[in-house]
Amino acid sequence: MKKTIKDINWEGKRAVMRCDFNVPLDGDKITDDTRIQAALPSIEYLLENGASIVLMSHLGRPKGEAKPEFSLAPVAKRLTECLGKEVKFVPSDVVVDDNVREAAASLKAGDVMLIENVRYRAEEEKNDPEFAKDLASLGDVFVQDAFGSAHRAHASTTGIADYIPAVSGFLIEKELKFLGEAVNNPKRPFAAIMGGAKVKDKIPVITNLLDKVDILIVGGGMAYTFFKAQGYSIGTSLLDEEGLDLAKDILKLAEDKGVKFMLPVDVVAADEFANDSPHDVYAVDSIPDNRMGLDVGPETIKLFCDALRSAKTIVWNGPVGVFEMDTFAVGTRAIAECLAECDATTVIGGGDSAAAVAKFGLADKMTHISTGGGASLEFLEGRELPGIAILDDK
Repeated sequence: MKKTIKDINWEGKRAVMRCDFNVPLDGDKITDDTRIQAALPSIEYLLENGASIVLMSHLGRPKGEAKPEFSLAPVAKRLTECLGKEVKFVPSDVVVDDNVREAAASLKAGDVMLIENVRYRAEEEKNDPEFAKDLASLGDVFVQDAFGSAHRAHASTTGIADYIPAVSGFLIEKELKFLGEAVNNPKRPFAAIMGGAKVKDKIPVITNLLDKVDILIVGGGMAYTFFKAQGYSIGTSLLDEEGLDLAKDILKLAEDKGVKFMLPVDVVAADEFANDSPHDVYAVDSIPDNRMGLDVGPETIKLFCDALRSAKTIVWNGPVGVFEMDTFAVGTRAIAECLAECDATTVIGGGDSAAAVAKFGLADKMTHISTGGGASLEFLEGRELPGIAILDDK
């Protein structure tokens, strides 16, 4: 068990807290503040317990340079509104300078400041010890609450823990609880839904899950690589050539392990990759040569949902169709609605799956939606996340 912010006496202490404020911006307007909202419980707990806080995050890909369009200034403004108290923004092109150090040192209990985008410095992604030491100098205890960056060994996510004690915030604690229990101690039957485009991207996850799940459902673009591996014609559908042999191996592995491995039985195929493209439903062995599969069909929806209704734990990573286009969002919406109605622990593995349940207005019906697509994927692979490994043990 890792230490959390509840294991520290915060009276008179200053927290250096790594958040995931990598929010979408339109100019200087934040278009979705979900990640800011996710950090608030930990921030509020620290303030209520006598701490002062220095917040830090990355935003976008400034590639080691100070670029105004990637400034965290809009985040400070939104945090001020959310907390109902001033969050002082202390900008610096080098992230930590004497002005930033002085501002941090002058914080009193209940004060909050935010420093500039840590990726303004190339040293951040290189996990440079000197930069990590600079960040550590701003406080007494490191609070890791950026699950979306926990799979990166950067100065602000791992290196800093070499210099000051490190504990998790509530967001990380919640991620470890739901993802950890789902993978390591699930209520059964345990079902996983894997979508997305490329088989090779999901191979480590699927291989790890085959040792744990009772039902594995594969949809989305990578289903067509499995069809091709079974000898079907897939028309102009997405094909991961490199993944063909891997798909064959997975089919054999699932059979050997006695896992119920489910692929679509029918698909919606269209002339081209466009919302208004002419389309029809086809059995998976009858996809026309000039059409591409963009969604699962009605028989597949029924088959998948019937299987999922029996499950007690469901992990979903990746949509089963091109949900961004309303015409081809039917299958993904049906899966989301099925999960919303299921009597099961439902864990959504971030990324596009999280975007899908949000689009359909079903986010509040899920047990847990991971805030980190890449991190949740690596967690499901069974890999240790560097940003978690560095936390102090209880």
